[in-house]
Amino acid sequence: MHPDSNKKPCMSLSLDLDNKWCYLKTHGSKEWESLPSYLHIAIPRILEFLEQRNIKITFFIVGQDAVVEENKPYLKMLADAGHEIACHSFHHDPWLHLYSKEKLNEELQLAEAAIAEATGAQVKGFRGPGFSLSSDTLEVVRNRGYEYDATAFPNLLNPLARAYFFAKSNLSKEQKEERKALFGSYSDAFRPVKPYYWNLGQNQLLELPVTTMPLFKIPIHFSYLVYLGSYASPLATLYTRIATTLCRLTGTEPSLLLHPLDFLGTDDDPDLGFFPGMNMQSEKKLVMMGQFFDIFGSHFEPVTMGEHISRVREASDTMKTFEPAFSHDRD
Repeated sequence: MHPDSNKKPCMSLSLDLDNKWCYLKTHGSKEWESLPSYLHIAIPRILEFLEQRNIKITFFIVGQDAVVEENKPYLKMLADAGHEIACHSFHHDPWLHLYSKEKLNEELQLAEAAIAEATGAQVKGFRGPGFSLSSDTLEVVRNRGYEYDATAFPNLLNPLARAYFFAKSNLSKEQKEERKALFGSYSDAFRPVKPYYWNLGQNQLLELPVTTMPLFKIPIHFSYLVYLGSYASPLATLYTRIATTLCRLTGTEPSLLLHPLDFLGTDDDPDLGFFPGMNMQSEKKLVMMGQFFDIFGSHFEPVTMGEHISRVREASDTMKTFEPAFSHDRD
């Protein structure tokens, strides 16, 4: 908790700026190759939503979008509005954990340069697409001077989420094998929901995991809340209140994840109907998102990821340290 006891505990908010082509690529649709985009719709809408609430968050940008001229003015809007800019890889491959160190370095170098050119901001945080994580990834991220990683997702439902996605996809057997670590594994659920350090030999890297419900390790990111709300709005509201209460009781300052589709509806892009919650109209979804923000915001102060880790380091010198061991790590 922040040293000033009169302040609310914080919650960091971050948005993975996955573009339309990212979803199509992961889904196995060849249409992704033309890099279709909805950033011209999503970014102004998200910025308006945040400005109405006087909130600054962290945007994890995909480098490929930053080299497309039509996208650059919209990405620049994020930095100009005072939001933190972070890296979400260049090609948005959810199988990033299979990359060699050399390829990882090339991937991040491309992304960093493209994002800096488009936004004017130097990235300090990293999140792997599809929560793809490996020992090599962590080592490369640390060696490139990043202040934190935000990929870990301690979620018991990871295998079920992957199975659901595969069932809705057009992926071949080979493509499913390539994406077999998508969303993470069951063993990831045994990692903490609070910040910790990865032990990387002589170095350490701070991990700010995507928070799941304390004790139960089930999702509380906004796409999941919207998914619940698409079936029963009162259920989603109750679920959010329970998550908030458990965070408070366990002293967890949550790091909550957003996506562009949390702000878009089927009226904006019917092509993405395979994604949970995209059967709703955008107006209804925005009302629902406002309710979720109100519930969390009544107990926690919204901050960027950078501000969150700054407070963590200021308040605690006893964070746990973990060895970066993953079942898919290369020999």
